[in-house]
Amino acid sequence: MKLVAIDLDGTLLSSNLSISEENLTAIREAQNEGNIIMICSGRAPESIRELLDEYDFACPFAASNGTVVVIEGEKPKYISMNKQNMLEVAEILESYGVPYKLYTNDGIWMPEDWSAKVRSALQSNPELAKCLLESEYKQFIEQPKRTDNNRYFRHIQDVINRGDLSVQKFFILQFNQHTRKEIMEQLENIAGIAVTTSGDYNIEIMDEKGNKGYGLKAVAKHYNIPLEQTIAIGDNFNDVPMLEAAGLSVAMGNAEPEVKEMCDIVTRTNDEHGVAHAIRQFVL
Repeated sequence: MKLVAIDLDGTLLSSNLSISEENLTAIREAQNEGNIIMICSGRAPESIRELLDEYDFACPFAASNGTVVVIEGEKPKYISMNKQNMLEVAEILESYGVPYKLYTNDGIWMPEDWSAKVRSALQSNPELAKCLLESEYKQFIEQPKRTDNNRYFRHIQDVINRGDLSVQKFFILQFNQHTRKEIMEQLENIAGIAVTTSGDYNIEIMDEKGNKGYGLKAVAKHYNIPLEQTIAIGDNFNDVPMLEAAGLSVAMGNAEPEVKEMCDIVTRTNDEHGVAHAIRQFVL
């Protein structure tokens, strides 16, 4: 038995955010042979569940960069940020006026003026704004609908001070690369947190113990699979902890150059069914 941990965006999902039939077929064949397939993503648990349901695909998963581990028949395992760290992070983000979301045990929380904050952030990179398709621009600035999973705050302290709420991840948008680097440098001075990114225009903050490596290890332990028998497939910097933890690390053909360099294997791109190719090569 092997355990295969697969990232979503840029990895299992193609550039049009779908799972190809080739990838699904390889995954199901691996599962039918008794191997464990898991998803390990920066997405919130609700988003991963929705995607798995869409493809009638069941498996354990680690959400919010591995800080929420969901295995059938067990209560979710959370690694949450402490209040002091959350306040320090929020203070820096508020000083820059950047748009950010909190991934919590009670859905995703964001400021009431989310859309206005994203518009302002895009103005910091007018060249990017010009290059975006109208549909892409609308997707960035669209105010998410208020639902059970999408919630809004007026003052960040109101969320942080809620005794029944735990925060697993901050997700921050910043389109100006100089400012993004500056913010990351300030955040990295806070003891007890992990700072990473899954794209050119975001920053992600978790507790220092919360990452995709933790997610992979938690699922491996549940199924009594030695780490030597695990495989991790990813494309970006937030995948590095699980790639380092796995017995075999596989970078997508479209992965960041630094990620490719640290991996054992480079497979095909996400538009060339790279996940299926890796599973057929190293599992089936």
